[in-house]
Amino acid sequence: MSEDNYFMCASCGIAEVDDVQLKKCADCDLVKYCSEKCQREHKLQHKEACKKRAAELRDELLFKVPESSHVGECPICMMPLPLDLSKSVTKVCCSITICDGCNYANHKREFEERRDRPTCPFCRKPAPRKGTGELEKCSRDRIEANDPVATVQEGDEHVKRGDFSRAIEYYTKAAELGDADAHYRLAFMYRNGHVVEKDMGKVIHHLEEAAISGHPTARYDLGCEEWNDGNAERAMRHFIIAANLGHDDSMKMLMAAYRGGLVSKEELAAALRAHHAAVDATKSPQRDAGEEFFRNLGRKF
Repeated sequence: MSEDNYFMCASCGIAEVDDVQLKKCADCDLVKYCSEKCQREHKLQHKEACKKRAAELRDELLFKVPESSHVGECPICMMPLPLDLSKSVTKVCCSITICDGCNYANHKREFEERRDRPTCPFCRKPAPRKGTGELEKCSRDRIEANDPVATVQEGDEHVKRGDFSRAIEYYTKAAELGDADAHYRLAFMYRNGHVVEKDMGKVIHHLEEAAISGHPTARYDLGCEEWNDGNAERAMRHFIIAANLGHDDSMKMLMAAYRGGLVSKEELAAALRAHHAAVDATKSPQRDAGEEFFRNLGRKF
């Protein structure tokens, strides 16, 4: 469509002027309409072009390299959080994820100050105590405040109890709030048919939503799905993006693909550099000390 025609209703041809406001097609950016009636009348004529452009726009969004992984940064040291969730902890009081290094530094400071009760290193609230109902109250308060992290955690608790129906309710709510982990969990549910019917369309949808939000494991799974469907080029694109975020399995897939001639030496080298940089950015002496401390302690709090 020419630039001039873009400012005209695609159905009746009326021009966009002060008293005529045109609205874009909701699925593509190709045409505009002056009314719902004109859009309905033009639907059959526009259907194929709209579908093609919508797919192109979806791919532009899907294959856009995210600035960081979905886990983000530790809000205290401002360093990227590791993809290995065992090296960080999410505080129940505020649903903020803290790296082991900052969590350890806080414990060390409080021990030296002889604090009777530990506090959150981020919000500074006293840590909720088990067996007092404080943990449950914190969780309820966060969920009522539409906190997606707390909502996903509540869904996880229902999974542990075998209540998949309630778990899906919580995951769905968190996904609507934009949580990547919730989308990834819903993909798992629809893949395995827990309570809901197996639905690969929904699996792919939720994996894509998670991947767009920077979830490297979801993107790796998409790469595997594309590979299984015979779409090697799209699979490699997913693996490269996930490897750039520090995802180990994606890096392994790229190495195997290089041996099979599916990626070039230059592409593999670039992915290796990005992967190493992403992993190295999550490391520090303080985090190493924290990891060792909690490993020897056998628990985190």
